[in-house]
Amino acid sequence: MTGPITLQVRKRLLRVYEQMPEPKYVIAVGTCACSGAPFKDCYNVYSGVDAVIPVDVYIPGCPPKPEAIIDGIAKLLEKIRGGEKSNVLRKRNNREV
Repeated sequence: MTGPITLQVRKRLLRVYEQMPEPKYVIAVGTCACSGAPFKDCYNVYSGVDAVIPVDVYIPGCPPKPEAIIDGIAKLLEKIRGGEKSNVLRKRNNREV
């Protein structure tokens, strides 16, 4: 997810998130997605995407550096391999991937 979450976008974001099959992961990319800044004090902006849906990894920056995005994806992969959701990804056709 990138950009700030507004009241107008909230319902669509929730609907898309709920329609995603398991396992599902969310990466907040950029300062606006992470915290809503500099728009966080606006009446129609949430203070980050995690106010609406659960976030697995935060990648701050405005704009985020490519190295930060790569690092964030690497952290998510590490989290997947070490967590409960990793079993779903590892087993494909009853064999280890």
